[in-house]
Amino acid sequence: MISPPLEQPVLPTGTDRLLAGGRLTIDLDALVDNWKALNARSRPGRAAAVVKADAYGCGITQVVPALFAAGCDSFFVALPEEGLRVRDVAPRARIFVLNGLFDDAAPAFTDADLIPVLGSDHEIATWAKHGRRKPCAIHVDTGMNRLGLTPDEAIAFAENAKSVRPVLLMSHLACGDTPESGMNRQQLSIFQKVRAAFGEIESSLANSAGIFLGSDYIFDLTRPGIALYGGEGVSGAANPMKPVVTAETRIVQIRHAAKGETAGYGAAMTLARDTRIAVCSTGYADGYLRSASGSGVPLRTAVTEGAHGFIAGRRVPVIGRITMDLTSFDVTDVPEDAIKAGDHIELFGPNIALDDVARAAGTIGYELLTGLGRRYHRRYVGGVGVA
Repeated sequence: MISPPLEQPVLPTGTDRLLAGGRLTIDLDALVDNWKALNARSRPGRAAAVVKADAYGCGITQVVPALFAAGCDSFFVALPEEGLRVRDVAPRARIFVLNGLFDDAAPAFTDADLIPVLGSDHEIATWAKHGRRKPCAIHVDTGMNRLGLTPDEAIAFAENAKSVRPVLLMSHLACGDTPESGMNRQQLSIFQKVRAAFGEIESSLANSAGIFLGSDYIFDLTRPGIALYGGEGVSGAANPMKPVVTAETRIVQIRHAAKGETAGYGAAMTLARDTRIAVCSTGYADGYLRSASGSGVPLRTAVTEGAHGFIAGRRVPVIGRITMDLTSFDVTDVPEDAIKAGDHIELFGPNIALDDVARAAGTIGYELLTGLGRRYHRRYVGGVGVA
C-alpha cells in the first residue's frame, strides 16, 4: 500500500476539511519531478507547461509558482482569463493563449503581455491592429482540422510576415497517444515543411504524448499537459509519471445488507453475498462520473467492471449506481475494525490509477481530473510557498 505523502507540510484551501465530503491532496513535489523528467526528455529543446482548465483542476495559483521555481518559464492556457491568473503569480513568465483572439479581448492581451496563438487571417489582422508589434504565435493545422492556418496559408504568411511578430510556430498532434498511427509521421512531415518557411523562430509540435514519440517530434519547445499531473501520455503503455493528485471521499455510513437484496437506484445490483456497504459523500455532482457505476449504466455491457476505491490496504469496488451526492463501495473484505464512518476512501491516487478509473467510466483521465472535486477540501503538499 502506498500512502499520500502527508509527512510533508500541508497548505489547505477551499472547502473546510470538517465540512467537505471529500478531499484532494495535490503533491507539488511530484508535479515538479514530472516536469523535470519531461524537460529532460525534451532536450535539446525544453518543456513548457500546459496549465489550462485551472492547471487541470490542480490550481493555477499553486501549480504555476512551483513549476516556475523549478525552471519552467513558458506556460500555455486556453483563455486570456487564465493567462491573467498565471501573470499574477509568475510576472516574468511567457504565457501563450491557445483559444484564439477576439477583437474585444485584445487590450487584455497587450496590457498583461499575453501571447496570442493566432490561427486565422482574421486573428492575424486583429493582432496587427492591436498588438503594437508585440509577440505572437502562429498555429498551423497539420491534419487535426481544429484550430490553425492551413499549411499553404501558413507558408504564404511566412513569406510576407510583416504585420505581426511571431516568436513561435506550433501545431498539435491528433494521434500522439497512439504511437503506431501513421498520422503522426504525416503531421510531422507537414510541420517540417511549414517550419522551413519560418526561419529561426521557435517551433513546437509535441504535447505529452508527442514527447514519448522520439526526438523527431521535440523541436524547440514541448507542451506537456496531462503527464505533468500524473496521467498517461501514451495509451496502453506503462506510465512513468508520478501520481500528483489523490482524490478521497468520506464514508457517511457503513451498513449491512443480505444476500439477494438489491442496492441503489433501479435496484441495479442484486447482492451475491451478505455485504457490508460503505456509503460515501461523493457523486456525479462532484465530477465522479455516473458512468463509473458498478452496475445499472449502459457502459457496463461493454466494460464489465466499474471503478474501484482503496482503503485499509484493499481495493473495494463501486456497487450500484453512482448518484448525485453518494457512491457506495463493497467493503465486505475489509476488516470491520479497520474502517469507520468519517474515514476516507481513495478514489484515485497512488493506489488506484487515475486512468484506470477513467477507463471504467468510458472516458479519459483528462475529463476526470478536470471535473473532480468542486465541493472538496483541497490541500497541497511540498512545493514552494507551503509553510
